[in-house]
Amino acid sequence: MGAGHAHKLYRHGHSPVHDLPPHCKIAAAFCFVVVVVSTPRESVWAFGLYAVLLGAVTAFARIPAGFLLKRLLIEVPFVAFALLMPFVVPGEQTHVLGLSVSVPGLWGAWNVLAKGTLGVAASVLLASTTELRSLLLGLQRLKLPPLLVQIASFMIRYGDVITDEMRRMSIARRSRGFEARGVRQWGVLAKSAGALFIRSYERGERVHLAMVSRGYAGSMPVIDEVTASRTQWAHAAVLPVLALAICLLGWTL
Repeated sequence: MGAGHAHKLYRHGHSPVHDLPPHCKIAAAFCFVVVVVSTPRESVWAFGLYAVLLGAVTAFARIPAGFLLKRLLIEVPFVAFALLMPFVVPGEQTHVLGLSVSVPGLWGAWNVLAKGTLGVAASVLLASTTELRSLLLGLQRLKLPPLLVQIASFMIRYGDVITDEMRRMSIARRSRGFEARGVRQWGVLAKSAGALFIRSYERGERVHLAMVSRGYAGSMPVIDEVTASRTQWAHAAVLPVLALAICLLGWTL
């Protein structure tokens, strides 16, 4: 993967958050999510403070609010699930806007929405300030099993390759006057899917043979050694440490 390869969530910039080593940011985001999940759902004020912390990180990273909010739409399926909980979870009933809903269901919906939104926001911030290649290097630096890092690397790389192949096949079909308008065209689409699978499989074999011929023996060489100073670790730890203090207050108050 080239050094300039970036994913769609990444926003190029120069900020204190962008400049932190990737493994520091990954560890900070992971610890923050663990703290948020550990917070009692009844401490509504705590989740508001978590949102303020993420807002501060967003400001330091110089990420526009619209950019972040647009990418939070990925959690829409979870929102739909949460909205159903007050109507399907059994328990004490109450009335909200003229509707009879379950009190445990309301708390459950709040729990899913609050913690899910904060977790997704932290993940989007991490992806927005860290290039894809740096994320993989960070996971490697955190001693994630090398095989998992390689699998993730190949999945991302071949995801782009397969998407590009699908785009070319779609252009070829349209240039021949094909339009998928109904069930009758499903056969053509099924054949295209089969052809895509065969092309992807053959390309994977060719790439593997090329790698073996260049000395690949099950592990990728480490080209860039990513290190972090104590100061950088301290800066990265600010978010999870403040979140931990809020969590502890939530359990004691």
